[in-house]
Amino acid sequence: MRSIKQVAIIAGSIAAALLAAPAWADEASPVGLWKNIDDVSGKPKALIRITESNGALQGQIEKLFRAPNEEQNPKCDKCEGARKDAPVLGLVIMSGLKKDGSEYTGGEILDPDNGKVYKSKMNLADGGKKLNVRGYIGIPMLGRSQTWVRQE
Repeated sequence: MRSIKQVAIIAGSIAAALLAAPAWADEASPVGLWKNIDDVSGKPKALIRITESNGALQGQIEKLFRAPNEEQNPKCDKCEGARKDAPVLGLVIMSGLKKDGSEYTGGEILDPDNGKVYKSKMNLADGGKKLNVRGYIGIPMLGRSQTWVRQE
């Protein structure tokens, strides 16, 4: 028979594990705030908030990191359709990605610098602290990758 102290330790351990589970779940999902790192310059470009609705992810620009000599409130002048001349800040640049095994696929991503929309896929890395994002034309081999860093 176990002592009251042993039962209390076991119960405390179980409670701690259950309370920690939501933290593990957050890191298993790309939902949250991310800093994207430019694949050419290696510098941060923006903070992007990824949200989920009906199993599909979308990403919206929340903050831009701009040099003092750059336009602080740029517009997507090279975009087409409804995004044409829309402010980059607040722009939805990623949509339609759905979980497929360990990756998120089937979506698209917009590069506001050139106005082009690419197919996209991504996967979490480094225990959910990093997000490998790939935009491509046709097949994933023909594209560019960025690593985004979790901010919260």
